[in-house]
Amino acid sequence: MPSDEVAYLRSLKSVRERCSAVFALAEKNKLEFWDLDLSKEDEVVEFCAGLIKRDFGTDYDAIPPHGRWRHFLSGRIEPLIDEWRSQNVETIEIARRLVDLFVVSVLLDAGAGPDWKYTEAGSNEAIGRSEGLAIASLAMVKSGMFSGSSDSQAFRVDAKGLSGTSVQAISDSMQVSSSNPMVGIEGRAQLLVNLGKVLADPANKAYFGGRDQSDDPASCRPGNMVDYLRDHPSAQQTPSPSSLPISVPLEALWEVLIEGLGGVWPPSRTKLEGIALGDVWQCDSLRKTVDKDSDGLVAFHKLTQWLNYSLMEVFDQILGWKFTNTSYTTGLPEYRNGGLLMDFGYLKIRPQAVLESLGKVGTASDDPLDLPSLPASHSAIVEFRAVTVIALDRIGKAINKKLGVELSLAQVLESATWKGGREIAKKRRSDGGPPINVLLDGTVF
Repeated sequence: MPSDEVAYLRSLKSVRERCSAVFALAEKNKLEFWDLDLSKEDEVVEFCAGLIKRDFGTDYDAIPPHGRWRHFLSGRIEPLIDEWRSQNVETIEIARRLVDLFVVSVLLDAGAGPDWKYTEAGSNEAIGRSEGLAIASLAMVKSGMFSGSSDSQAFRVDAKGLSGTSVQAISDSMQVSSSNPMVGIEGRAQLLVNLGKVLADPANKAYFGGRDQSDDPASCRPGNMVDYLRDHPSAQQTPSPSSLPISVPLEALWEVLIEGLGGVWPPSRTKLEGIALGDVWQCDSLRKTVDKDSDGLVAFHKLTQWLNYSLMEVFDQILGWKFTNTSYTTGLPEYRNGGLLMDFGYLKIRPQAVLESLGKVGTASDDPLDLPSLPASHSAIVEFRAVTVIALDRIGKAINKKLGVELSLAQVLESATWKGGREIAKKRRSDGGPPINVLLDGTVF
């Protein structure tokens, strides 16, 4: 049984609380690697609100939540759902299939780099970044690549099917070559190998074994979390002519993702009491202000939160489920949201401090892109991500005040900050890449 401290750092609550502590240091100019300029906040808000007005006018209800569904682009998921319904596939099984797809797709979704593209069968259009990764993952699942029952049900992800995952197989399916390079291909493949292992782990049978709690690797699938949540003691029936809609505390879904899928992440990550914490890192500037090392750890759980947002939409759209206690979800600390802040001067890196932290001599260039690529564990990246989380809260509230609406944080991410980070990057850099070099190993961003 993990201690209260471990449980806290793996909770959603810890993300905003620890990031707030880092942001407070930024406001006092006590970060080691960044300067915070809050005078730029109005400019960021104006830009983001302008994107919303441009794309949605005043039809704010039309703004979808931030989730993986968007990246499959039009005409790919909806026809599948229609096809399954025409085949009399049960609604609950449709939800399971989409959960299978979205789990794999999110695990493959870390930044691929600016040079990689995917060309869909029957198309001449090469698509990169998140959309290309999404469409590639869909093709892989449709082909039965991850199904242990591919002859009878190809569109499925299970422990047996995942057992054959290899770097070469993922590389081939992603069309990776010397002329079409992808960042972090080994890391992506390892995540899927790890997924197969956690699905088959007897300790996770309640989450992924289905209602019959089978030990058969071909029966252990991500989609079986639908059954776990439907039968969860905290799930409450909502008034409906159907037996499917329920109200579920977000903590129940988070438990599946952080506990059941926790073993997916590399074991070399930050550990406490011998337990791998996932996307949690030491922040040196925060450590200097607290009594013990563990109080200087900052949790992000970015990909787990990305999966959380994505699956919530599946449960809502397919099953009509509603989640309670969603206020702990945060903005996603990655290079699009954080890049938006850098490109507007809201956050300014101290290049010399970074260079000296790496043991380099000489005078640093003012251009952050001239710095060496930094790993997620470097305190400059930890500070960058922590400030991003709280800045997104502030920007979201300011956008709502400016527009006189109550957009959810997920809607702000989708329509404003993530989109804004991508758009401003295209204006500032020819490749549309981020304004800072981060080592993308396929497991963090």
